[in-house]
Formats: sequence, structure tokens, C-alpha cells
Amino acid sequence: MLKTQAHKLGDHGLSEKEFYASPIFRGAIQQVRGEFSATMREKREFVQHVFNHMEDRGFIASWDRAKRGVLHDYVVNLNSGRVANIDLKGCLDGDNTKLFERPSSTDEFVIWSLCTNVGADPRRNAWSGVHTRISAEMMARNQLVDGLVIWDMMCGTIGRSCPKLALNTEVDRRTLIGPFFAPPPCIYLFPDSIPSANNLCVAAQSLSNVEILDAFHSCFGGRDDELNYVSFDIEFHGEETMRRTTIKRGGIVQHSSEITAIRRG
Repeated sequence: MLKTQAHKLGDHGLSEKEFYASPIFRGAIQQVRGEFSATMREKREFVQHVFNHMEDRGFIASWDRAKRGVLHDYVVNLNSGRVANIDLKGCLDGDNTKLFERPSSTDEFVIWSLCTNVGADPRRNAWSGVHTRISAEMMARNQLVDGLVIWDMMCGTIGRSCPKLALNTEVDRRTLIGPFFAPPPCIYLFPDSIPSANNLCVAAQSLSNVEILDAFHSCFGGRDDELNYVSFDIEFHGEETMRRTTIKRGGIVQHSSEITAIRRG
């Protein structure tokens, strides 16, 4: 769409032919690409400092960038010998959240959301991502996701206050990670199976069952009552599959949907 309709944007006074022949279009594309690359570089810098911190302190064995041509971004070798694959996402209310593929050879598969948009609401995006996007894709494509991490360099800053820091002013719960000073990550544990006709209700896994999330939680000072547990229930109405998503934290339901159809638009 941008390639064929860009000349209609703005008041540049050029004809369609003149616009595409001018350096304006190419310059704008390069600027967008540069801004996107810069944003990703900053996010990857944070991720790399996090993994280095975890490896240096013995919470993981090693980590590496994933090979080209796969949808996930990082491979983490865990202390038990298990392997976890990490898929980086931005804000969870975007369509990119639906683009994930669990590697057949992995032991654990986790999505990590780094939403650096200061105008975004991470809590609202979390629900949108978990219920509207991730769970719908899990069930429609039989793609198991073990959990979700929501955490980036904006957390705990003036631009984005963190409830974990506000709860106790006597103890600084932030961790120095390279040049970053971050609060504990937000962790969501998903079920270890996809709901089906033979298993209509699936509950969240325990933290001990997802070693990479346990490593995040332990390394960065998370508290058990801050963990989010996600469960799914399904019903069949004729040929349509309906599902309910429920998130509990500290044993209390924080959010639960109605029974709704799976929409993947």
C-alpha cells in the first residue's frame, strides 16, 4: 500500500511520477527503517544485558541469537539441559503478536514483550495479547506457548511507573543490568496443553515446570504473589469453538472473559 499510495500523503505539490522519482520517498523509507532498526537495537541491547546477567550469576547455562529463517529470536540453554526458545514482540496489541511458531525441538517456548511506547498501557496490552491474540492462535494452530514475559527498559522509569516498586518503598527491588536499572519482570504462566474436546479446561503450569520463567523470577527478585496464571476453558456451540480466558494472581481472579468465539482477524 505504501509503495502505491505514498504520493497521496502530505502536501508536497508533486505529481505521482515526480514524487516517486524524487528523493523524498526513498528518504522517508530510509528514515523509517533507521528508526525501526534503532528501536530494535535498543531492545536487543536490553535483552542481551539481561541474558548476560542471568548467565554470569548461574541462572542459565548459556544463550545465543537464533539462526536466520526462524520466527523466534533467542535460544537459551538451561541448567537442567533443557532448551528454551524466546520470541521477542513489541506491544501486545499489535498483529505481530500473532506471528509465532513453536520450534518442534524445543523444551520451552516463551514470548517476551518489550513495549517501549510510553503512551502504551502494558496492563491493557497484556489482556489484549493473551486473550485476543496469543490464545486464539494457540488454539487455532495448536501452537503451545509456555508463558509470557512483559518487561523492558521503560519499566520502573518516570515514563512508566511499576506497581512492584510502589508497594514497598523501604526496599529497592530494582536490579542493575548493565546500564539499565529494572524492577522484576511481569510473568504469565500458560497451560502445558491446548484445550480440546477431551480436555475442556486447562490450568496454568506451575513455575517449576517452566525453567526459563523460574530463572527470570528468581534472578530478578520476583515474588510468588506477583505471578500471573492463565487458564483456558472451551465450549462447542455447533461447529464453532468458544473459549474463556482467566488470569489469576495471588489466588485472585484479575481478569476473566466471557465465553467468546475464537476470532483470528
